[in-house]
Amino acid sequence: MPQSVSGVEMRKRQQGRIEGPPQAPGHPRPNTCCLCWCGCCKCLWNEDRRERLERQTCTKMDSIEATEEQCPTLDEVIAWSRSFEMMMRSPEGRDVFRNFLRSEYSEENLMFWISCEELKKETNPSVIDEKARIIYEDYVSILSPKEVSLDSRVREGINQSLAEPSSTMYEEAQLQIYTLMHRDSYPRFLNSSVYRDLLNSKRACLDT
Repeated sequence: MPQSVSGVEMRKRQQGRIEGPPQAPGHPRPNTCCLCWCGCCKCLWNEDRRERLERQTCTKMDSIEATEEQCPTLDEVIAWSRSFEMMMRSPEGRDVFRNFLRSEYSEENLMFWISCEELKKETNPSVIDEKARIIYEDYVSILSPKEVSLDSRVREGINQSLAEPSSTMYEEAQLQIYTLMHRDSYPRFLNSSVYRDLLNSKRACLDT
């Protein structure tokens, strides 16, 4: 007959599964700082703040897409192949490019660039402070699954700017990611089925 497990022992086992293994001396347990904004904190204060800003961002992006979403013309689609800058200026171009980046698991590069563009439009200091820190948590922190590739010099500059966030603190990082997309992702995008299918569909519409 297997021995029964007492209620006290069962609670200890459940508590152990929740709290995880004990930490070694000199290594504090993570997620204990309730005022931490670097992305490591799991307290209710930090989670509520992130959820509130995400809801605001989603609402804003939905309204932008609803007002700006249009069907690109053949001339516009062709122009995207001639100029990366022109494609990035077009909401429709960015949307198509984003679909391609998603297929390559690098969508975060474009989302980081768009977030930086939105930050540069802000003038309210409190909004700038919160958005700048959210961008850090989402795209710069080494703890983020959406971390973008930045060199150590640019990353160090961002870390220093966090003491007094500004609307332009990510400009150098934004340019670095823009250049990466231009040189690396953009040529593959032009040769991808995402772009070619769109181009062929526009040409087919003219033939009918």
